[in-house]
Amino acid sequence: MEFLFNLLVVLHFVGLASLLGGFIVQMSSPTKGVNPAMLHGALTQLVTGVLMVGLVESDQLPDEGPLNMTKISVKLGVVLVITVLAFMGRKRQPPQVALWATIGALTLLNVVVAVFW
Repeated sequence: MEFLFNLLVVLHFVGLASLLGGFIVQMSSPTKGVNPAMLHGALTQLVTGVLMVGLVESDQLPDEGPLNMTKISVKLGVVLVITVLAFMGRKRQPPQVALWATIGALTLLNVVVAVFW
């Protein structure tokens, strides 16, 4: 189970890289918008995050200590908003500057919550 958890952590980071990378790639574009990397990264982050919490809560791993459910709930809420925004933006024609900027800001917020909370 520990291998599975570590694999999920790696995939979670890959999802973050895809989401943040998709945002950064659009920075130099005059027609900023939601690209498939952003949607796929958000979905990957959502699924792997839920699975990691499920594994820890199932007591199949060595004692990790109690989870901070408030932090996890905040992160889940933020990634759900990101996923919905990316899903909405996938069919719209660029420019989508406000949508693009909101997704990028929320992604950075999720990173800050993960690191500093």
